[in-house]
Amino acid sequence: MKAYVVLLRQVTKDPRELDTYRPMARAASKDHPMIIRALHGRQRVLEGPEIEAVSILEFPTFEDAERWYDAPEYRRALPHRLRGADYLAVIVEGYVNSKTP
Repeated sequence: MKAYVVLLRQVTKDPRELDTYRPMARAASKDHPMIIRALHGRQRVLEGPEIEAVSILEFPTFEDAERWYDAPEYRRALPHRLRGADYLAVIVEGYVNSKTP
């Protein structure tokens, strides 16, 4: 079953750290079966505090998402993202409607 990593950027603290993070994260992701479904596009907060950006990454399985997040290459990039901004991040398993083919 598909899984999604959802990243909500709440507030940027150091844009230079995010500039360092981006190419490292791209390189760390190249060997993982990931599809970017949303990346900082237009968004509207319906409930809760305002956020700056949303990213949604799709993986074939929950375990694939975990492998990406826990991979040594991504773990080297992660501290730059965490120093660069405050985020909420979650892996969520997809939903299968039994009435759809």
